[in-house]
Formats: sequence, structure tokens, C-alpha cells
Amino acid sequence: MTASRSIVIERRLAYPPDRVWRALTEGALIAQWLMANDFRAEVGHRFTFKAKPMGDWDGTVQCEVLACELHRLLRYSWVGGVASNQTYGSRLDSTVTFTLTPVEGGTHLKMEHAGFRSPQNDAAYDAMGSGWGRIAQGIERVLATL
Repeated sequence: MTASRSIVIERRLAYPPDRVWRALTEGALIAQWLMANDFRAEVGHRFTFKAKPMGDWDGTVQCEVLACELHRLLRYSWVGGVASNQTYGSRLDSTVTFTLTPVEGGTHLKMEHAGFRSPQNDAAYDAMGSGWGRIAQGIERVLATL
């Protein structure tokens, strides 16, 4: 049986949930902290992210909105990479979930990227572990401009 790991990032943000929601669900804003995309906050919407190509992988991440509860929860699939890449860019079939909880003075944001299989996704897990931390800082920068 293959083990599965998750990356979890939590932040207390000094912004209300509706403002955080905008940063997570408006395509132009997502592009500022993550990647170019064609995202829409609608369950069933299929969209893509474009990352830097690596090896045989063209850099496209195929996604689908799995859950969308206004100002509270956003979950989408995250599928990318190719089987021929043995390290970064290896096939990854995972999910990303953002949970927003109102707290005094702002919002508690929890992000979980789940489904990293070991050993085939170890390189992606290591790279994205620190990457999601930087991305969370990017979300905060975008929030400061809204």
C-alpha cells in the first residue's frame, strides 16, 4: 500500500472572510499569488493552471472545482505531471482545500494539499511544502491591495 501525505498551511489573516474569498476565487487575483488560470468558483468547473514545464511535463495542472461554499470552503482537484518524470513533474493526482473561519479581527485560513504518494511524489512534496508557504505570503500581499 502506498502512503499518502498532505501539506497543511494555516494563517491568521487580518482581513474578513469575504475579502480572503475574493483572493482565492477571482482568476486575476489567483494569478498574482499562484499561476495563470481560467478558474471559476462553480462546482464542476474544469480549469487549468500553467506552471514551468519540467522534463516531459508541459507544466499544465488540470483541476476541477469539487466543493465551493461561499466565504467558507473551496476544494479542487489538482492533477499534473507525467509518469516518465521520476522527480519534480512526476504524476500527481491530489486535492487542494481552503477552509476559511471567521475569527476576531479577521480570518483563519487553512490550506491542505492532500494526496502526495510516497515515493513517487516525494520530490513534489518537498518542493511544494516550502512553495505553499511562500504562496500563503503571496495571498497576504494580494489581500493588502484589495
